Amino acid sequence: MSNLIKGYAAHEPKGKFELFEFDAGELGKEEVEIKVAYSGLCHSDLSMRDNEWGMSEYPFVGGHEAVGEIVAVGENVKGLKIGDKVGLGWNASTCGHCEQCLSGFQINCPNLIGTIVGRHGGFADRVRCNWDWAVKLPDALDMSKAGPLFCGGITVFNPFVQLDIKPTDKVGVIGIGGLGHLALQFADKWGCEVTAFTSDLSKTDELKGLGADFVVNSRDSAELEKLRGKFDLILSTVNVSLDWQNYLNALAPKGKLHVVGATLEPIPIVSFQLIMGQKSVSGTATGSPSVVAKMLEFCARHNIETVTEKYKMSQINEAFERLESGKARYRIVLENDLN
Repeated sequence: MSNLIKGYAAHEPKGKFELFEFDAGELGKEEVEIKVAYSGLCHSDLSMRDNEWGMSEYPFVGGHEAVGEIVAVGENVKGLKIGDKVGLGWNASTCGHCEQCLSGFQINCPNLIGTIVGRHGGFADRVRCNWDWAVKLPDALDMSKAGPLFCGGITVFNPFVQLDIKPTDKVGVIGIGGLGHLALQFADKWGCEVTAFTSDLSKTDELKGLGADFVVNSRDSAELEKLRGKFDLILSTVNVSLDWQNYLNALAPKGKLHVVGATLEPIPIVSFQLIMGQKSVSGTATGSPSVVAKMLEFCARHNIETVTEKYKMSQINEAFERLESGKARYRIVLENDLN
């Protein structure tokens, strides 16, 4: 198989994506190569294209929600074979021998390598990763909708596992977009009482259909004050500043405000808001391979799907414009038409 891979690359911050071909070199002994069928479009791809986090390299081939079929395996690959249908998320490689990796928290490996950080991702006909980050897809999942689960999905599923959320808990989700619409479904099927916090109340019926028991205006301070002391978990998926004081006040004793949205401004916290009631503020990234596999099993068992808008990969610039508009409902998926 040729080492030349075709994809779409941006050559500067905010640049348009153009056809691009690169030599991926010899396949590593512990790597697999995936023929991309679909690649989800995540807000992180936008941030990386524009170098908002100061770690982008150009030419930039984004795409870290890729699903497809394994077409090549390195000689030391374990548990996977050519023809397996798999997905790849934000992470492409970890060391495998540090304390974090050995204890099942590969996501915290100090040598973690991101799929689109210093390397090329899934906006291409093929993408590579270390074998342990290519997670098999259950047969019951629709491949055309599965890609966003590998970043957006695991980002909001991982907190339920790490924070030991119980079916009797009351959970609030702030921001019902690409992350939040999946968080509603997870919380509902987990057995929780679920409140959706949204700035767009026109979505109310839709959000209740996704699993919300209650829908509240996320920017209405008076409504937030009525919820004082209610929630065991409030999950923030937004990347903007909010009325953090009221959300902290809405936590029940031992309640957690958990952040997965990349809000760039500091979150102001008064120490007594945490001390009184033993509350906490925390955060997680995506999730380790075993948790990704559990999430996929959970989705298959409970018929959880991403709500998607589909574009051809050749329409990548149009898809990015749609993402930037903020109007996508709720995740954009690119279908590979490079071949």
